[in-house]
Amino acid sequence: QVQLQAYGGGLVQAGGYLRLSCAVSGRTFSNYAMGWFRQAPGKEREFVAHISWSAVSTDYADSVKGRFTISRDNAKNTVYLQMNRLKPEDTAVYYCAADPGRGSYYYTGSYDYWGQGTLVTVSS
Repeated sequence: QVQLQAYGGGLVQAGGYLRLSCAVSGRTFSNYAMGWFRQAPGKEREFVAHISWSAVSTDYADSVKGRFTISRDNAKNTVYLQMNRLKPEDTAVYYCAADPGRGSYYYTGSYDYWGQGTLVTVSS
């Protein structure tokens, strides 16, 4: 099994930045592509970013493109989400997830394992 622990959220002002981390247990981290999702109050969980095994391939939701950067360090079994120029609409609980590759990484149903989530609040 795979276990994930997300951390690094907090309260920031608009225009600020945060880096989220997701620590993954086990020796199979490098075999998984990884994704970040977020869920705002009263809304469905939505795709944010995705990164392949090799970290060569990345993809982002249009709403965060150019502001967020996903990366990974396989030696540390950790995936990151650098969030710059944050906006109030970025406020959400952010979740990391392990992608087994059975479907489109855009959908939550394609992921088998999820972290507990970390709250990001951006004030205006």
